[in-house]
Amino acid sequence: MRSVSIEGKLREELGTKSAKQLRREGMVPCVIYGAGENVHFYTDHRNFKDILYTAEALLVVVNLDGNEYKCVVRDSQFHPVSDEIEHVDFFQLSDGKPVNVVVPINLVGNARGVRNGGKLKFNLRRVTVRATEDNLPGMIDLNIEDLRIGQSLRVSDIATEGYEILGEPGRSVVAIKTSRNAVDEEEDEEEGTEEGAEASSEEAPAEA
Repeated sequence: MRSVSIEGKLREELGTKSAKQLRREGMVPCVIYGAGENVHFYTDHRNFKDILYTAEALLVVVNLDGNEYKCVVRDSQFHPVSDEIEHVDFFQLSDGKPVNVVVPINLVGNARGVRNGGKLKFNLRRVTVRATEDNLPGMIDLNIEDLRIGQSLRVSDIATEGYEILGEPGRSVVAIKTSRNAVDEEEDEEEGTEEGAEASSEEAPAEA
């Protein structure tokens, strides 16, 4: 998991009035919990550009008055109209202690079924994984290159190393559905075999 660092300041005052004032100044009220007493702080809203608006999960190192806190984002709240960040919750990591993190799934390759006219249905874009800090993935790559029409990949088909995926193992992650323009894949295979045979025949040298 890739890490980013941000600087913040401890909050001297808590409450709604103080939080509104911070937001007017371009700051975001935050809290760190998970390892003892909660830590309330604020940081510039621009620090979240590379944290919340990214495709991968990140380890965030929060520096507060010289003290570092290794965290992951647990929740974020946005204004319903302006969509500006209003509050962010961080969960502090502890050495050797597993933590649950929501991680995106990244589909790799162009599925064979899609190449033959099928429709890709991406059913599950994020999963919750459980692991220690050293084994947390930023995202999970899932190769779909050989996936045919009518086939699917489930949570149980994802190869994991050092982490556990929580939830239903039989849940569908991605599937290839048929469509009007779909090609019969058996015919496609036969055509490919015939073309290969013709090519080999053309390349073979003539007998003397």
